[in-house]
Amino acid sequence: MEDSRLRRSVLLDFYGELLTEKQRECYDLHYNEDLSLSEIAEQSGISRQGVWDNIRRADAALEELEEKTGLVARVTALERELADLREQLEKLRGAEGAGGSDNGI
Repeated sequence: MEDSRLRRSVLLDFYGELLTEKQRECYDLHYNEDLSLSEIAEQSGISRQGVWDNIRRADAALEELEEKTGLVARVTALERELADLREQLEKLRGAEGAGGSDNGI
């Protein structure tokens, strides 16, 4: 997963409930809703520095959780394997239909 915004969004989806409410809110507004620190500060009633601190702490916590559990990496690998299996199944179905496996019944 190369795109850092996408990675952050996925990490938030997987582990967001483990953050504090304020961390989750600031992180979501910044990365998913694309609000600036000033906009989040105004909306949340805290300083820009407070918003930045919450985002930084949330980012560190999410990365640490992924490093320890590897859940996102495992799910991503499983999704790739499943896609490969589906592709192989479709090829087999196509070969079966094209091969004319008529048993003469």
